Amino acid sequence: MITLLNVPISPFGTKVKMAMLEKGLVFETREPDLEAAQAGGDAGLTSTSSPRLEIPLLIDGETTIFDSTIIMEYLEERWPETPLLPATPAERARVRMLEDVCDTDYEAVVWGIYEIATMGRVDGDAKDALLARGRRQVAGLDAWLERQLAGRKWFNGEHFGWGDCAVYPHVNGAAFLGCPPPAGSRLQDWLARVQARPSAVQLTAEVMAWFETPLNRPTDTAGTWKRLYKAHRLEWMLRSGGLDVVVEGMRRENIRFSREIA
Repeated sequence: MITLLNVPISPFGTKVKMAMLEKGLVFETREPDLEAAQAGGDAGLTSTSSPRLEIPLLIDGETTIFDSTIIMEYLEERWPETPLLPATPAERARVRMLEDVCDTDYEAVVWGIYEIATMGRVDGDAKDALLARGRRQVAGLDAWLERQLAGRKWFNGEHFGWGDCAVYPHVNGAAFLGCPPPAGSRLQDWLARVQARPSAVQLTAEVMAWFETPLNRPTDTAGTWKRLYKAHRLEWMLRSGGLDVVVEGMRRENIRFSREIA
């Protein structure tokens, strides 16, 4: 049995799980122990299987793989019968570049909006300024994605695939936080079509159920939950005017950074 270690809210895990569902794979999903993670434990991960103790993590028999993009590559090579990558090298490179932008720039903006709007890190004028900046950035990213859809039904081309799995978690996450694609845009139509797919319906239901548990309700954890400030997320906070948020989070020990590999 294939096992995916994941948390429903993770956009990286969503990308992987959507690909697995679209490929028709039989697998189980297991959540890490988030309470253990908050207490400094390994959350069911090990430094051998996932050096940074991050999700998603794919376990296929004796094979264990971390990093969502590497997992996607593995899925494509391991189960090629339902291909998600386009046929030509140029098109494959194109959707991989879409994935890179979404996993870095777009993910950081959506994460930042959630951090400011939901997790109680800042209020007043500072909160308004950070949220306004985040919304402008979403608009810019959506405009860029709109151009990538020109002449295409899907980000992957004629058929749903890798590019759509890569873009969906971030555009859908922004829409969930009140920043949907512009009305009448190609991107809005694309998002509606993806949301109607059985894989997306299942993933949405899992996210909503996850939010219903006390440990995961933002209203119960705002300001206390140790959120991961890493790479592009930290860059977003600093460049968007949230230096004080980072300093205060370090002082209160309610933010964390990636685990050092040793």
